[in-house]
Amino acid sequence: MEWKFHPEAEAEFIESAAHYEGEVPGLGNRFGRAVREALELLLVNPEIGSPLNDKLRSFIVASFPYSIIYAQQGHCLFVLAVAHGSRKPGYWKSRRFR
Repeated sequence: MEWKFHPEAEAEFIESAAHYEGEVPGLGNRFGRAVREALELLLVNPEIGSPLNDKLRSFIVASFPYSIIYAQQGHCLFVLAVAHGSRKPGYWKSRRFR
């Protein structure tokens, strides 16, 4: 199994890591590792995330106020958002699966 990011989710991830790195050197790398570790867990067991509806799930990133919003599509984990907990809920709902 592999993961793929929606282009906007990838941009969120990169921007968030850059923001953390700008605040504290090394924190952006820690955030990136935490997201990758969460994705690795989801690849092994995609059903551990909390169901949002019949297709989407959410999984909290350890040590950071972010959730990964994703769907399993065959042998692919499709990441729709890397969502900050204080951002407007559901802002990513208009994004389409690939």
